[in-house]
Amino acid sequence: MFSFLLRRVVAALGTLLLSSVMVFLAVQALPGDVATQVLGRDATPDAVAALRKQMGLDQPAWERYFDWIKGAVHGDFGTSLVTTKPVGGEVAQYLGNSALIAVVTVLFAVTGSVVLGVVAGLYRDRWPDHLISTVSLVGMSVPEFVVATVLVLAFSVTVPVLPAVVLYGPGAGFGQLLPAVWLPAASLAIVMAAYIVRMARTSVIDVMASEYVTTARLKGLTTWRVVTRHALPSALLPTLHVIALNVAWLVGGVAVVENVFNYPGIGKLMLTSVQNRDLPVIQAIALISAVVYVVCNLAADLGSMALNPKLRTRGGRIR
Repeated sequence: MFSFLLRRVVAALGTLLLSSVMVFLAVQALPGDVATQVLGRDATPDAVAALRKQMGLDQPAWERYFDWIKGAVHGDFGTSLVTTKPVGGEVAQYLGNSALIAVVTVLFAVTGSVVLGVVAGLYRDRWPDHLISTVSLVGMSVPEFVVATVLVLAFSVTVPVLPAVVLYGPGAGFGQLLPAVWLPAASLAIVMAAYIVRMARTSVIDVMASEYVTTARLKGLTTWRVVTRHALPSALLPTLHVIALNVAWLVGGVAVVENVFNYPGIGKLMLTSVQNRDLPVIQAIALISAVVYVVCNLAADLGSMALNPKLRTRGGRIR
């Protein structure tokens, strides 16, 4: 067990290290000069050179990378070029607002999609399966910003029960943001759930046709017991990785949806930073996105191991 966990953690750390290098190189390769962007086109060459030295841009790229990654490990991502505030605190504030949407989205999308996928698999080729499969295909085909627009027309214009946009800034409290969370979360949940439903349905169909499920039925076990005790744990194994990928996708999906609703989250901060060429903020958000992706995949691996002991043993030994 310890060897299994150690290999997964080492692989995760290696992925994060490689991701940090790619993020740094990609940001450094952006066209234009940061010092000129900050001072404006009318800045004198001496002023630009002085600012480049102050920002450490005159140092070799490898030195700047190690300085950045050393600070990032301690939570210091540098200073924003626009607000001159510490990047870590600014990103944390926006990230907390996005976490509110993410939690609501994951709770509804994962729970609802697994249930719908199991129902579709159990009623294969019957009307519940046809209805759920058709709706999930529509959800997979429509982009999240289109879903968001339709929801705004339905619940903010036609039946005005939820706000269409957020009028508060990043410092808004929980009570101020809560009414505005439901439409963005629903937009993401609809798209996210569609993929999980399809995988859960396929997994349930495959497991229900297996020999050990047939044996359990021949022993006289009820359908509910067969599904919950025997079929569902095995059916969740391939579904876990789809769930992990979709949770990681939320970092990118939320960027589009937050801008539709003017929600003060990490996605809106990312697009604003790109427009302003605020490189420290862009680097911090990209690295945090990589961390979320790696953590989700590591959690899926550990969940698969917990559901299926065969994954952690080989020849009677712990892998």
